[in-house]
Amino acid sequence: MKKRRPVRRKKIAPLLKTLESDLGIDLQVDGAFLEMAEYGPWSMVLVDKIAKAIEVQNQERERFVFLTLRGFLDHDNAGKWVEVDHGAIPFLMKGADCMVAGVHAADASIEVGDLVWIRDMTHKRPLAIGWATMNAEELTNLTKGKGINTLHWVGDELWGMES
Repeated sequence: MKKRRPVRRKKIAPLLKTLESDLGIDLQVDGAFLEMAEYGPWSMVLVDKIAKAIEVQNQERERFVFLTLRGFLDHDNAGKWVEVDHGAIPFLMKGADCMVAGVHAADASIEVGDLVWIRDMTHKRPLAIGWATMNAEELTNLTKGKGINTLHWVGDELWGMES
């Protein structure tokens, strides 16, 4: 992690508002110590020294803000989720892309190219985040193909750095 620096809430307020509206959550960062940092190609927002959000670019170089897995631990009611069965978990923990065969449910608002978070269907715990290659209906109804290109997962470098 480099270029770590404190920031005022009003400086990153538009970024936080976008994140809150996209996921339907309240980040509750009033009074928290906020920082920005660079981590590889990503910009991160740290809340009380924990990386809670990242800013990434898609293939078209458009910028997106999304929670990290640690952020989703605090906001398990956030939108843009995909639920997978227990058979998919070992593969996701190794950074594999998410195949639609393991998907059981998905937030109806998901479109192709959206950033989504993957959770287990039983405990609703975050497992990974990635780019959807299909919409919600296709993710839940198809039986073959790659549904999500994984970007960050439990056990990767970012997850290890956050603990």
